[in-house]
Amino acid sequence: MKEKGIKIIATNRAARHYYHILDTHEAGLVLEGAEVKSVREGKVNLKDGFARVEQGEVWLYNMHISPTFHGDRRGYDPLRRRKLLLHKEEIKRLTGKVAERGLTLVPVELYFKKGLVKVSIALAKGKKIYDKREAIKKRDIQRETERVLREHWKKRIK
Repeated sequence: MKEKGIKIIATNRAARHYYHILDTHEAGLVLEGAEVKSVREGKVNLKDGFARVEQGEVWLYNMHISPTFHGDRRGYDPLRRRKLLLHKEEIKRLTGKVAERGLTLVPVELYFKKGLVKVSIALAKGKKIYDKREAIKKRDIQRETERVLREHWKKRIK
């Protein structure tokens, strides 16, 4: 997200490790009470989060928003399910893809856009163990080639 006026609060780095990201959608997020203040302070964890379509509505589960120092903590559940705001056409499209192909919805980023809390949810397919190993191997090879090139250019400059 490199658009103007967007402030990224949290990213789900584990999502890219465990899933192949196929498509992303931007959704509004319904928050209660002091949750917005906690989000502004960055007290959010998306790692174990996932979304489900239930009765024509999309709900986000297991997104942890820690209670803020300022708010009322009585009866506060940091892992409660939160409603995502999407257009009906988007919900129908997501419902079809999730049911048809066995895909899942995973939160990728949480950010502010024009003062509103938005979440980027991805249509994702789970990676197999060999896919994860392959990704790690590619990353290591890339890191090694960059190191060798850096050393090469340092020698040429001297």
